[in-house]
Amino acid sequence: MDKRRIAIVAGGYSSEFPVSLRSAQGIYSFMDEDRYDIYIVKLTRDEWFVELPDGETSEIDKNDFSFVEGGRIRHFDFVYITIHGTPGEDGRLQGYLDMIGLPYSTCDTLVSAMTFNKFVCNRYLHAFGIPIAHSIVLRNGQTVSDREIVEQIGLPCFIKPNVGGSSCGATKVKIEEEIQPAIKKAFDEGKEVIIEAFMAGTEITCGCYKTRKRDVVLPVTEVVSKNEFFDYEAKYTASKVEEITPARLSEEMTAKVQERTSFIYDILGCKGIIRVDYIIVGKEPYLLEVNTTPGMTETSFIPQQVKAAGMEMKQVLSEIIEDEML
Repeated sequence: MDKRRIAIVAGGYSSEFPVSLRSAQGIYSFMDEDRYDIYIVKLTRDEWFVELPDGETSEIDKNDFSFVEGGRIRHFDFVYITIHGTPGEDGRLQGYLDMIGLPYSTCDTLVSAMTFNKFVCNRYLHAFGIPIAHSIVLRNGQTVSDREIVEQIGLPCFIKPNVGGSSCGATKVKIEEEIQPAIKKAFDEGKEVIIEAFMAGTEITCGCYKTRKRDVVLPVTEVVSKNEFFDYEAKYTASKVEEITPARLSEEMTAKVQERTSFIYDILGCKGIIRVDYIIVGKEPYLLEVNTTPGMTETSFIPQQVKAAGMEMKQVLSEIIEDEML
């Protein structure tokens, strides 16, 4: 029986491009090579191409996501999306794959678009009783005065792009003089900016995936940044952060976080692996954001949590692929 052909799709059009490529290498190393033929497909604004086993590349035909190998047209059976940012995290690629009938690993177009927009997603989940930080959003062309931010949000606060990840363009603002430069920095990353109240507490994150056969909520990870906050440097420099899995939480708090993560998964109608970030203030976990294409390098949160759960990434990825192939 021929092995199924899997495309790990990475790259994208945002500043998270290099992070995505690292995740692709991680997923490649985790996948079951005895079960699947695995290829890395890179997407840029100018070209889509697949890396072939012989070191050559082949252009992807956007009509059906096929490619040429050894003089023959090949088709993929499944797409594992690991683009952090546009177009793989915001629903655009998912819509394309739905149109050509190719199964994929992540949430669908609607859920991906919603979770990619932090302000919209958090406000939506807040309507279901999920606690969130107070925030306001600025869209391209809109302005806000320093006084308004101080009165409505307070200082310190976080100013960051409303879409995107890896803390690109994010600033922790402590004084009024930093507000407008931080807004400009965030707008350089995207067309919308979110200004969010600072919450002092314990930062944690929890992964989850569900298939037809079982629901899996992973152990919780505690994040202790040695920087001012869990910024880009802290996320990708081991010496700048301490990641503790399982987190140093009570059994009751751990259960509460895991139940909330499962609840969010179901409310949104998620698919594949997600990761939900929180900050615990007092006895309450406040939602920070939902990640539908979480980082997947060997040291990323999800692989850490899978290992802590006594599972293997190879098994998890195979479960997700086979569930979509039914």
